[in-house]
Amino acid sequence: MNRSERDMLKDKNKIVIKIGSSSLTHQYTGDLNLMKIEKLVRVISDLKGQGKQVVLVSSGAIAAGRQALGRHTRPVTLAEKQAFAAVGQARLMMVYQKLFAEYNQVAAQVLMTKDTMINDSSRYNAQNTFDELLKLGAIPIVNENDTVSTSEIPYVDNFGDNDRLSAIVAALIGADLLILLSDIDGLFTDDPRNNPDAEFISLVKEITPELMAMGGDEAGSDIGTGGMAAKLAAARIATDSGSDMVIANGEDMEVVQQIVAGEEKGTLFLAHPNLDFDLMTYIYNEY
Repeated sequence: MNRSERDMLKDKNKIVIKIGSSSLTHQYTGDLNLMKIEKLVRVISDLKGQGKQVVLVSSGAIAAGRQALGRHTRPVTLAEKQAFAAVGQARLMMVYQKLFAEYNQVAAQVLMTKDTMINDSSRYNAQNTFDELLKLGAIPIVNENDTVSTSEIPYVDNFGDNDRLSAIVAALIGADLLILLSDIDGLFTDDPRNNPDAEFISLVKEITPELMAMGGDEAGSDIGTGGMAAKLAAARIATDSGSDMVIANGEDMEVVQQIVAGEEKGTLFLAHPNLDFDLMTYIYNEY
């Protein structure tokens, strides 16, 4: 009997999970939602207990900096964004390390910029660092280095959002599954917040130009930066690199376990390794 696409997710061993700011913070204050972070940590620790290797790509540094500095509005200037990130990155990692330690897990921080990937030596070193951390049983926690990236200057040295960054990390380490946790259930034929007739898409076997056009270009909240267009761009990177990808709602962190157990949660994008796909060329062209 042929196994279903969902059932085969049970066999995935090297998993990248991306969590967005809107899934890590309280809706009205923008402060870190410690209960949700603790649930995420518990789920990842349980995956580790199953023998899986997990990398977490986590947003939330700027939101954590806003909370620490008593600011509840999104930063306007680049300098303000980078200052919030400098405060918040340390605070966010402190939270992760404390919570993971309670489950006898070790968290490691990895900060990346575009230069990490386009420089051959830096990319090689980053790949080796990920490999060694995973061999040691640590959980790498990845974020873009907002303190030095120049996100207001297009195509200089920023990835722009952690959706695409997570897909790049998945390609770099040879992950076989990427899970994007968002504030939406998955991919729809239109924005369900504006169109009640939008239909949910459970399975995507091929990423076509028509599918990419469904993404639009708008983010959904004042906390995060990545809209559906960024998630579809991430899907293209991940699937071309040989990784399945799932977009799912991060409201309940248990969805990660449900996905890995083969349940029909979120939108599944099937891997279709593209021999013509070159990650470095993509980064050069797109960023």
